[in-house]
Amino acid sequence: MLARAFAVIALTTSMLAAQNLDRTKAPASPPIPAFKLPPVYETKLPNGLSVVLVEDARFPLVTARLNFQAGLKFDPKDMPGLAEAVASLLNEGTKTRTARQISEDSDALGGSLGASAGPDALTVTGSALAENLAKLLVLMADISIHATFPQNEVNLHKQNRLQSLQAERSQPAFLAEEKILQVVYGSSSYAHIGPTAESIQKLDAKALATYRDTYLVPNNATLLLLGKLPARAELMQTIAQQFGAWPRKDIPAAPKMDLPAPRRQIVLVDRPGSVQADIHVGRLGPTRVTSEYFPLTVGNNILGGGTNSRMFKDIRERDGYAYDAHSEYGTNRDAALISAVTEVRNEVIEPALQAVLAEMDKMATTPVPTDELSNVKNYMAGLYLLRLETQDGLASQLNNMKTLGLPNDYLETYTTRVRSVEPDQILAAAKKYLAPGQAAVIVVGDAAKIGEALKKFGDVTVTKAN
Repeated sequence: MLARAFAVIALTTSMLAAQNLDRTKAPASPPIPAFKLPPVYETKLPNGLSVVLVEDARFPLVTARLNFQAGLKFDPKDMPGLAEAVASLLNEGTKTRTARQISEDSDALGGSLGASAGPDALTVTGSALAENLAKLLVLMADISIHATFPQNEVNLHKQNRLQSLQAERSQPAFLAEEKILQVVYGSSSYAHIGPTAESIQKLDAKALATYRDTYLVPNNATLLLLGKLPARAELMQTIAQQFGAWPRKDIPAAPKMDLPAPRRQIVLVDRPGSVQADIHVGRLGPTRVTSEYFPLTVGNNILGGGTNSRMFKDIRERDGYAYDAHSEYGTNRDAALISAVTEVRNEVIEPALQAVLAEMDKMATTPVPTDELSNVKNYMAGLYLLRLETQDGLASQLNNMKTLGLPNDYLETYTTRVRSVEPDQILAAAKKYLAPGQAAVIVVGDAAKIGEALKKFGDVTVTKAN
């Protein structure tokens, strides 16, 4: 009975406290802390291989990245997509292991092994139970140094990639992204996002091995290990055993970026039969190492960074022109693209495009209200911290730092720099990069149905969808 009386008293007290809450006001968000990196140790082997060790003993796991400055921008002019093919085929056979053996060996480690290529880097990725780290490093070294690119695997890759390329080119969103990269980046090596049918057909083991031997060398690489690591001396001995005899080589200079000056132009990619139009409005933006990056990235989130952004609420929710409306800020090491993106019905192409341009113009002419800015900064800081909670998330961000040449304190100062952005800084960046006067307008759709509407915005160049 006594316990029941206490329970009744506790329930009554809780109900009275709830009645005193002011439910007309949202609860205050607690302060979002800055991120603190786990202990980091950096060194370099005599052959030039950079090594980054990050201690995180919360779980008996290790996540690994072997980063090479060897991405798509290093593709030969007549072989776009070569870096992508090298990454796809690294684990399909070495001098001592078949593709099946590599797959079985990596599975046995309680993890994974693979590789991928982006605009600036080719990265071998791996994970394993901490007790199997030495075996993981054996596999990572083997596929990075000794891949043989067996002809049967090359042929299978070519067949599959031709089919996936055909599927990609049937999608208007892919065609729009392809065209805006070509327009904004011009003849530079950032202007392509993948292979052509012709470059896929030219793939062979010799081309793949030549690329590997040119760019996948120790003095062009960073090995990042994050997780529950063994004693440092023991680990460095293991790393030296697997990677120390790897000979360094002279590395070709990175391709020169000959970027065209931004200018207003309208390009219509004719895709007969399309019932909607894919719109990309964009131009060159600043890279992450500039002082303009943080004001512009906050401004980008206000413009179209999520379901609370201006583009989403106005173009989708208010006007009903599109299912999706957002903005993108993609930063590479040597150049960046900022753009507004949406897909709309043919009948509303004119008011929808006008709405996109108006949202961009508003960012460039009107200061962001304090409450809107505060909400976006809280959102960005909180989301950023969530992304760093997992080993894979933190490893990916550290790998990205090496790819883009960011300072070592980038992750730890990120939330502070986001919170330091003021309305006048956003306005200055938006005037320079979001004002639509120098933005390229790319539209993929049926020229017969939307061409006349687009002419109301200026001269239109029509190209064919291949």
